[in-house]
Amino acid sequence: MFSRLSIVSMAFVAALCGAVPVEERNGKHVYPGWDKLKYLFFFGDSYTTTGFNLTNGSPLPGSGNPMGNPPWPGESNKKNSGPNWAGYLTTTFNRSELLAYNFAYGGATVNSALVKPYLPTVLSFAEQVQTLFLPNLSPESPASPAPAWESENSLFLVWIGVNDVGNSYENGDYANFHGILMDEYFRILEELYCAGARNFLLLNVPPIERSPLTIGRGDQAVSSEREALESYNRALEDGLCGFKRSHTDVHGDVFDTAEVFTRILDGPERYGIKNTTAFCGRYRGGTPEWDTYYPECGIKVSEYFWLDSLHPTWPVHKVLAEKIAESL
Repeated sequence: MFSRLSIVSMAFVAALCGAVPVEERNGKHVYPGWDKLKYLFFFGDSYTTTGFNLTNGSPLPGSGNPMGNPPWPGESNKKNSGPNWAGYLTTTFNRSELLAYNFAYGGATVNSALVKPYLPTVLSFAEQVQTLFLPNLSPESPASPAPAWESENSLFLVWIGVNDVGNSYENGDYANFHGILMDEYFRILEELYCAGARNFLLLNVPPIERSPLTIGRGDQAVSSEREALESYNRALEDGLCGFKRSHTDVHGDVFDTAEVFTRILDGPERYGIKNTTAFCGRYRGGTPEWDTYYPECGIKVSEYFWLDSLHPTWPVHKVLAEKIAESL
């Protein structure tokens, strides 16, 4: 069973991990609430990336331009013909003015040495932290390009695992391999913790076995990937429990993207979506407008769940961002 991020489940997970709720830890209030945050730091893959570049001299996030470069909705527009969840969370469902530093990279895995990405140039989660965040934004950085962020006003959001599962599920032995993968995942989180990160939101992997990519490979692939997803998501929950036991000043939870995706896939009409099993190739590379309609596709791009064989369209991202904001 996957957890849902809510006031109730926060207390439940804290109890499950043997940790004291953050509000009671020696009077410390590390997480200030969604309406008092100032900085968001994103890490992940193509589900999260907006094309942000920290080091090329382009505008950095600032008042009136919360995502820096490229401006909202970012390069994600090329992938899902509209903003993704990171953009919506920063600009639409925010309760305060937020500055978002998005290090996510399309095709990323937790660590390229454990699961190879589709190209050797892809920056893994490990590399996003070690080659971008730490040298430039950690307190020890000699010339940080960002205003001084603090533990209490920052949230670190990680959505990684789609490619880890998708590129490895056929190998089986999920329990052993996902244990190794989670050891690395939380070793990377440890590096962020040492740099001052205290507030974490980890997103689990959605039901990509229901994507056109996996469905097209047959029933056995669907079944195998579903088992791998369940294993990965359980390992993520267990990993966070252990991390919170050993770091009692951490505020963190797993947000259940699997539940949100499943809700939309099982009841698409409530969200204005008409097709949940296929995609139209004409829309795959991006569209001029968020609601572009090509007759050969039958319906608007915004009425598909899937933009291509694996990536959801912007309406899915919008629902996801709204639910995350509600939970925060």
